[in-house]
Parts: sequence; C-alpha cells; structure tokens
Amino acid sequence: MRITSTSCICPVLFCLCFVQRCYGAAHHGSIKVTRNQTKHTEGETEVHHRPKRGWVWNQFFVLEEHMGPDPQYVGKLHSNSDKGDGSVKYILTGEGAGTIFIIDDTTGDIHSTKSLDREQKTHYVLHAQAIDRRTNKPLEPESEFIIKVQDINDNAPKFTDGPYIVTVPEMSEMGTSVLQVTATDADDPTYGNSARVVYSILQGQPYFSVDPKTEHYQLYVPESAQVGSAVGKIKANDADTGSNADMKYTIINGDGAGVFSISTDKETREGILSLKKPLNYEKKKSYTLNIEGANTHLDFRFSHLGPFKDVTMLKIIVGDVDEPPLFTMPSYVMDVYENAKIGTAVGTVTAQDPDTANSLVRYFIDHNTEEDRYFTIDANTGTIKTAKTFDREETPWYNITVAASEIDNPGLVSHVPVGVRILDVNDNPPELAREYDIVVCENAKPGQVIQTITATDKDNSANGARFHFSLDEGPSLNPNFTLRDNEDNTASILTRRRKYSRTTQDIYYLLVLISDGGVPPLSSSSTLTIRVCACERDGRVRTCHAEAFLSSAGLSTGALIAILLCVVILLAIVVLFITLRRSKKEPLIISEEDVRENVVTYDDEGGGEEDTEAFDITALRNPSAAEELKYRRDVRPEVKPAHRHHPSSSLDSVDVQEFIKQRLAEADLDPSVPPYDSLQTYAYEGHRSEAGSISSLDSVTTHSDQDYNYLGDWGPEFKKLAELYGEIESERTT
Repeated sequence: MRITSTSCICPVLFCLCFVQRCYGAAHHGSIKVTRNQTKHTEGETEVHHRPKRGWVWNQFFVLEEHMGPDPQYVGKLHSNSDKGDGSVKYILTGEGAGTIFIIDDTTGDIHSTKSLDREQKTHYVLHAQAIDRRTNKPLEPESEFIIKVQDINDNAPKFTDGPYIVTVPEMSEMGTSVLQVTATDADDPTYGNSARVVYSILQGQPYFSVDPKTEHYQLYVPESAQVGSAVGKIKANDADTGSNADMKYTIINGDGAGVFSISTDKETREGILSLKKPLNYEKKKSYTLNIEGANTHLDFRFSHLGPFKDVTMLKIIVGDVDEPPLFTMPSYVMDVYENAKIGTAVGTVTAQDPDTANSLVRYFIDHNTEEDRYFTIDANTGTIKTAKTFDREETPWYNITVAASEIDNPGLVSHVPVGVRILDVNDNPPELAREYDIVVCENAKPGQVIQTITATDKDNSANGARFHFSLDEGPSLNPNFTLRDNEDNTASILTRRRKYSRTTQDIYYLLVLISDGGVPPLSSSSTLTIRVCACERDGRVRTCHAEAFLSSAGLSTGALIAILLCVVILLAIVVLFITLRRSKKEPLIISEEDVRENVVTYDDEGGGEEDTEAFDITALRNPSAAEELKYRRDVRPEVKPAHRHHPSSSLDSVDVQEFIKQRLAEADLDPSVPPYDSLQTYAYEGHRSEAGSISSLDSVTTHSDQDYNYLGDWGPEFKKLAELYGEIESERTT
C-alpha cells in the first residue's frame, strides 16, 4: 500500500471557529498612515506598524523565489514633506537594508535584489527616514515598517514518520481503522491553499482506502493569550441527532498536549480549546495537537458500523506580540554601606526587549514612596546610585521598584522589585544596657559582688560583638570599689574594703569605660551611682538615705509632686465642705397664702438681760404682777384701746379660771392684736412671795432700788459680786 499526499483544496471533516483572528490572505494595496490613526480602504490589508509618522507605502509584500533578471519592486516610501523638487532624501536601515533591499533616495522606491525564501525568514523589519538633502536634518522622525515575504507553493508535503509497518487481523470487518498517517506542508498556511494536504493511495487498492478529508487544521493564538482563557473551538460533524450525536473531545498526543487542554460544550457539541501554560513566540512558534472526537452513547447493535470516533490534527501557530521589556531576574537584592557617599553605585538591573525587533530600553524608578527618593538610576544603563546618606540603625532595608520601557513604545512597561540592604559600619559606641540602681550594705565585706552590668551596641554583631569593661581610675586605684570583666559581655562591681557608713558618705560615683571589638574600636564612659544602705544580716536593705529611699521605691520627683498636690487638693475640699456646713442656715419660709395654719419656730434667745425690746415677758409672770396693760411692740394699733379697770380686790383673791377668761375676752376685743388665731400661754406660779422676786428680769423692767451692800457680808466667795453691784449702785447714785 502506498499513500501519497498532495497540496490542494479538499473537503474538511472538522470545522474550526477561532476566538482570535487568523492571518488571512494578503493582497497588495496602499495604506496611508497619519499620526494617531490608521485609515483602510477597499483592498487594503492591516499591517503591524507604529502610527507615528506621515508616511505612505505602496507595497508591503515581496514574492519569494523571484528569479527574474531585474530587481523585484517592493514598494514606495513617500513623506508629506516631499514636494517633488528633489530636496528630500530617503534613507533605509534595518534588516537587509543595502544588501537585500535598496532604495532610490530621491523617489523612495524600494527594490529587492535577491531571491527570498519564506520558509527561512517570513518578514523583515526596516526603518525609514526622510532628511533635508541640503541640511541633512531630518524632516520626519524615523519610522518602522515590515516587509513580509509572500508564499508560493514551493514545498511538497512530507510525512512526519515512516515508513509505516502495521498488521491487520484476518477476517477484519470492512472499515476497520488500520493506521493514521500525518503529513505536513512547510508553505504558509495563512495564505492560499498551499499548505492544504490531501491523502490518496497509490498501491494497495481495492483492499485499503484512505480518507482524503483527514487533514490538519491551523489555529492562530497570540502569545499574549492569558492562561485559562479559551483560544479556539473545534467541532466534528455527526449525521445522528439527539443523544446519538453527543460526543467528547480529547487530546491524544502531540507536542502541545501539556500546553493546551480541551473540554466539550454539551449544548453546542463543540470542543473548547484552552491555554494551560503561557506562550512565548520567541521560544516556540507552533504546536501540534491530535484531537479525537468520539460518541459517548454507543449502541452495540451497530458496533459493526464503527468505530464511532475520528481523529484530526490541529496545528497551532503562535503569534508574535509586541511585549514589554523582560528583566533578567524576577527580583534584585543589592548591598551598600551606610557610610557610602552620595552618588555611590549600588548595582545594575538589566532588561531586554523579548521581541525580534530588540528595541532599546530605558529605566526609571517609580517614586511612589519616600524610600524611592534615596536612589537614582541611569536611564540607559540601569545603574542604581545613592541619592542620600543612610543610617543602618534607623533603616536597615530599602525596597524600591524599577520600571523599564521600550524607547519606541513607552506604553509597554515592566516592573521589578529591588531590595537594597544597608551594610553596617562601626559608627556607634557601646553603652550600658539600662540604668542601674546599685546598693552597697554598710556591713559589706571586701570582694563582694554588689552588681552585674551589661552593655549594648546599636551596630550589628559583626562590629563590636565583644565588649570590654574597665574603670577610669586615673593615676590612683579606687579604694572603695573595683570592676571585674567577666568576658561574656558582662562585668561585676565588687567592694574593695570592709564597712561603709552612710553618715560619712552615702553615695559613691564609679566611672566605667566600655569598648567594642569593631574596626576601628569605639568606646564610651558611663557613671554608676552606688548608694550606701543599712541592711539586715541576710543582705536585705533596711533603710537608705531619704533621697535614695525614694529612688529605690521607684518614685520620681514628678510623681512625688503629683501625690503631694493631690493630698493638698483633698484637704482643701474637706475644709471647704466643713466651713459651708457650719455657715449654712435654714431659710425661714412662710407661705404668704395662709399663715394661720403654720407653726413658726424662732430659735432666737434674745439679747440677754439688757435686751428689753425684743419680747414682753410680763406674760410669764403671775397674774398679780400683770397689773398694767402692755401693748404689743411689733404692731402699731390703729384704734386706741379702751381703758381696762381691774378692781384691787380681784388681785388679792384671784381665780385662775376667771383670769384666763378675762384674758381671752381682752384678746378677742383688742383691735391691736393680729387678725388671726394666736397661742398665748399664761404660767401662773401662785401669789407673790413676801420676800419679793430675786429675778434679774424684774430688775430690768421695775428698776428696783434694792441695796446690794448686804452682799459684802456673804463672805469672800461673793466678794467679786459685791464689788460689781457696789459699782452699779455708785453709778446709780451719781
């Protein structure tokens, strides 16, 4: 059996629907490119270019394998500045300029001088520029364009493997699949039918046949396609309907099986081709997949009509996309010493254009944070330099972001993180780890350790990990204390003599020197304060100097002042509260609406014996003493009261009941009393004593002429009283 393959138009078993546009057949035409826009007319074809310049090109394709005697005409360059007077000179540079492609510097016509092979190189990237012939100054900035090599059917299809040796079981049913062969064509699959392959059997008929429709299809996928996205669809035709037409697609082999995956859309019965890994045109430009479509519902009654599956080959063409620059490393780590001067080089980042054009790259730093302003970068070389001074102890790391873009297309930008580590130099002396409160007991013994001190250094362990301790004793030794370096970054303070006295000296000062092991070594001095305290036999502190005691209690001067201030404020509040309580008086509140139903209490005891105006006390006397009518001193009478006559005989034989009735009648008839009920109390003590009253109250109102000389006869106990009343009597006589 001999199988051949030819390139021609043939029916297809599978039909493809592409998510991305495939390259179509190319046609000659003209494209006018103006700034920031592209115009197409009928018969024109889209060309990859950068819409920057005012150029007009007539041709963009050149046929391969041109064998004519004259150079092949490629196209024409024309600038808007060209007025046809020959003042414009056209210059052509780039791939093949001057060797393969030549240009007439006056007319702008481009010719190809050599026969080209599309299978070796598909296109050429060139640059054109128009300059003033007299001044050699550019009239237009340099512009880039592409010349594609147009394919012709100059390659025969080839089998990928062979010779093929297969075996067939005898009594095999007709239609049994024996072998699948694959042939490829190197011609352009996107132009014409040169790459279409048809199979036929030259020897072996009528026992074997080959399906001429089993050919391979091509799919264009740009390298910028995202992983996980659908890049194409494939569908197998089945004459059945319903569930009998259901099928499943699988990738059975091919070099793209690990890059692509296929799933089945149950509604449309299409195979969805998806991307599993990113594509890179510069590394691999095409993939081949063998895709099988098989029915999922099989009826064994019709198994002799099978197999109910088919296989086709799919060739995937990876499309080149203008990509941003690619850094040589995913991230950079650089080092610089903290004492580096401004302008010191830290390191260099490198990025390249991954496309075949290999455009120049410019670098810059994203100044989004303050850290980015500590560095600068050379736009052409990518060298990073310092812009400020550093302090490792303040900021040991700086994280910046460097960006790179193509000069020809600044919009394509890539970023890379750069970490700058600040290296340490020995620029910080060691110091005590904390403040120490050192106490020595009065009963301390010589050589006794009273404190162990440690030191720290802001520098890292490489500069000064080992500390050295010593005393600054001067020309003479310290007679009271000494220091012992423990050689483990600690030191011990020891007593040098026996017995210390607070009364003689309660505080000692000890100057300690600390140095590190850096290069060069740095040192510092610290003063330790040692307090003398009275201690118990077991070493517990019993008492120290007042100032030292407060310090040992952990109270600072500010804390003590705050406590005292709080105590003073509390005392002031207490004194103020007591004063207000003592000076507070209950207000006299009498309702003016009805005073008759109120009992008013007066807690006023009057002014003593000499106060004869506040109250009339005659009501307190016995009835025989109230002979005369006493008028109220607090109310001015409007009507003169009637004369009251009391027979003298009633005073001698007074009846208390009759006396009260008489007083009640007088109160009811007296117009000078208040017009409301009042309470009057009459305390009757009986008849007057023959000796008379000895009350001083009576002496105020009656002005008695009693002789007090008898008080002198009462003895020495009443001598002072006799003198007082004797003076009163003498004043009265005078």
